[in-house]
Amino acid sequence: MASFEEIDEARRLFGLDESATLKEIKGAYRRLAHKYHPDKYGSPEEKEKNEEVFKSVSRAHDILMQYLAGYRYSFKKEDVKLNDPQTEYDEHIKRFYDGWWDETEG
Repeated sequence: MASFEEIDEARRLFGLDESATLKEIKGAYRRLAHKYHPDKYGSPEEKEKNEEVFKSVSRAHDILMQYLAGYRYSFKKEDVKLNDPQTEYDEHIKRFYDGWWDETEG
């Protein structure tokens, strides 16, 4: 398992915030891998530089994927609701119909 420092460095290399979805991680990896792929550039200097950066990007991806592979997901109803965008909307509608305007009086 990678240390916090290694995981944080990988996250920063990918330009991610302190929380990110798997989709965001994969997207950041694809952008960087495409940008720094060594076969993309013709000159030997650029190719050598990009090989080093590409190795760093690949290592960062491996570190993040290993970290995520060990993550324990919760399937409890209250935890699933936290990730459901409908939940926030439902709460807003409930407050509206329950008389949210009464809360401001007082």
